[in-house]
Amino acid sequence: MNKTLAVLLVCFAMTACRTLPHSDSFTEGVTNNTSRGMPTIANANGKLAHGQASALVARRWAKASPDLKALAVLEEQATSVPLFAGNKVTLLFDGPATMKEMLAAVRGATTSINLETYIFDQDPIGLEFADLLIEKQQQGVTVNVLYDAVGTLTVPQAFFERMRAAGVHLVAFNPVNPGARKGKWEINNRDHRKLMVVDGKTAFTGGINISSTYANSSFFRSKQRPAQDADSSKVGWRDTHVKIEGPAVSALQWSFVNNWVRQDAGDLPERDYFPTLYAAGDKLVRVLASDPGAGFEIYKSLLLAINESKKSIHLTAAYFVPDQQTVDALAAAARRGVDVKLVLPGVSDHGLVFHAGRNFYEPLLAAGVKIYQLQVAVLHAKTAVIDGAWSTIGSANIDRRSFLHNYELNVVVVDPGFGADMESAFNEDLRDSKEITLEAWRQRPWSDRIKELAARLTEYWI
Repeated sequence: MNKTLAVLLVCFAMTACRTLPHSDSFTEGVTNNTSRGMPTIANANGKLAHGQASALVARRWAKASPDLKALAVLEEQATSVPLFAGNKVTLLFDGPATMKEMLAAVRGATTSINLETYIFDQDPIGLEFADLLIEKQQQGVTVNVLYDAVGTLTVPQAFFERMRAAGVHLVAFNPVNPGARKGKWEINNRDHRKLMVVDGKTAFTGGINISSTYANSSFFRSKQRPAQDADSSKVGWRDTHVKIEGPAVSALQWSFVNNWVRQDAGDLPERDYFPTLYAAGDKLVRVLASDPGAGFEIYKSLLLAINESKKSIHLTAAYFVPDQQTVDALAAAARRGVDVKLVLPGVSDHGLVFHAGRNFYEPLLAAGVKIYQLQVAVLHAKTAVIDGAWSTIGSANIDRRSFLHNYELNVVVVDPGFGADMESAFNEDLRDSKEITLEAWRQRPWSDRIKELAARLTEYWI
């Protein structure tokens, strides 16, 4: 990790600061009368007619607030991304459960496996994946792997060369060495996405990398608890991933193909990456694949949902170093009576990020936002559920790096039933968290305040 930080810090000094768009610009030139609009909805056969979309929304959101449709319309206007109907979305908690499902999907692959990851470690989990990918390639399944060059900076190249020699197709995303990239050298723009698409029909995405770091599950939904003096490195990682089946998989597959092509890596081996997809469930899903400094789709969708919230904002953030606009939106929501709760790290693998994020506690707490720090795990999840019906899971952290400089991938699920599952998970995390009150916060040691001030100087880059 020290080598990674050293490379990034050198590169950061070479780049100019970018800014995030103001929320007033999200839907410029668009009518304010969203209550009569209808979000664009597509299924396996293409875009639904207005009447079909209206009937589907009425059926799926019958028990939801009427504001849900207006939010869906606003979000589409801001991101230009439609909703996909007919999806099955399965929540996966922590590394072990996710790895089990992903490995099972790989074993069952018959045509193609497209894997995109920030970290692909040479450790027991990474070796298990590598061995299985090699096996599938030798069975005639086309295996394509896109891994980030900085996220894998400390991994021996022999690890990747062994897969390459076996026929697996690999591309290092934005190499550190400028001579290794055919196109434009963009060292500061990292591929932080976590995505696997099998046979073009099943996709996995969220916060989990291919690494044994995630092999130690957290105490989420466990009757056991770590000892009070437990080593923080052994308490496990709390993360969230999703498995998606249905028409939305085509959009996830497209995001992989697009990132592969933008690396000037040549054409993907010929396969049917976009088979006909049929309805697998009843969930409405929006796929947001954001690029550095481009459409800011993930940032816009989150800020819009916060601004339009009426009842609750329940947000879980692994690395929380928000811009001022996000802080103001959360504070404004709390002041207008929305139940705003944040689950943030009590144990972190990035001390600089941990302390930089704490700079924002005072104004949030003063506005009525409730902040909790997870005690039983290293928090790595990046999720939110708003008004019990709008949910997002993905790779993007709430910081400028994710929104400005990284290639990130989030899915939005607009469904009250799925929202209830997300609320249940959030409440489980609350049970294992310690609330930070404004009074206690104002009495924290001066040594902590100095660390926070020092860390804030780097907040744009971390």
